[in-house]
Amino acid sequence: MKDRIIIVTGAAGFIGSAVARHLNDLGYHRLLLVDDIEKTEKWKNLLGKKFYDFISKNDLFSWLIDHADEVGGIIHLGACSDTLEKDGDYLMENNFRYTQILAEVALEHDIRFIYASSAATYGDGSQGFSDDIDQLEELRPLNLYGFSKHFFDLWAKQQGILDRIVGLKYFNVFGPNENHKGHMASMVYKMLPKVKNEGVVHLFRSSDPDNFGDGQQCRDFIYIKDVARLTCDFLFNNISGIFNIGRGTPTTWNELASALFEAIGKEKNIQYIDMPEDLVKQYQNYTCADMQKFLKKHQKTETISTYNIKDAVCDYVQGYLLKDQRW
Repeated sequence: MKDRIIIVTGAAGFIGSAVARHLNDLGYHRLLLVDDIEKTEKWKNLLGKKFYDFISKNDLFSWLIDHADEVGGIIHLGACSDTLEKDGDYLMENNFRYTQILAEVALEHDIRFIYASSAATYGDGSQGFSDDIDQLEELRPLNLYGFSKHFFDLWAKQQGILDRIVGLKYFNVFGPNENHKGHMASMVYKMLPKVKNEGVVHLFRSSDPDNFGDGQQCRDFIYIKDVARLTCDFLFNNISGIFNIGRGTPTTWNELASALFEAIGKEKNIQYIDMPEDLVKQYQNYTCADMQKFLKKHQKTETISTYNIKDAVCDYVQGYLLKDQRW
């Protein structure tokens, strides 16, 4: 792979820039970084990266006409990931159709193809969080973003190509390089200014007190450095299919907030507020990636993450957020 070009789309974004950094750390510098920076500060995520070239996503297909035979792998992370985006035509063109064409080019030229699906495809979680492809048709995403990702998963299954490509369903990823994400940034990123300035974190009261106490709602939080490593591992094996990418361990909001107070050296002060009425009906009180398929395919029995929540939050806050640094 080191003698061939590796393409990373969405390379100036959160996960994309982390993947580029991890590949650099492994000694891979022949990277074609693909993205549109526009009027954002995503360019800061590219500082210090070593790469072969940088092009717009609109130029990738014409570039591939002349260079496809030089490419060893494509890690396709470029997409609109805004769960509040309402333009369905835009999402289908950007997230579904673009991925479809790129996958077809990769398969035609025998290029390893890894793409980002999403845990948003699981909807409210009532169908569970299993990445078993036999259950794909049962999933009901709650928003257009999740639908656009789910639609490609379904297309890939219907085309019979899931044994030749890799789809990754990322759960709640947090860590450096998410500064540009606005309302889609992680809660660690959002909570830090209030902890610094006011010494308090506000969490939602439980909408299901019989099963979850206040702040005891759970998410599967996974650190970006683990995500980058797990993503890149698929470049160097022959495992294919759709896989969850999470820790496989639920973390409560209280635990996350406590880790943040500890990382900044302040006494814990969590206050609970009412959940907005329009959020109650679609709020997920529990998410956790089912990692059994991943562990079985990789012949692993131990945890897949190298960072526990406390260590990850500490590394993020002290190593990056407080210093305004990127990874």
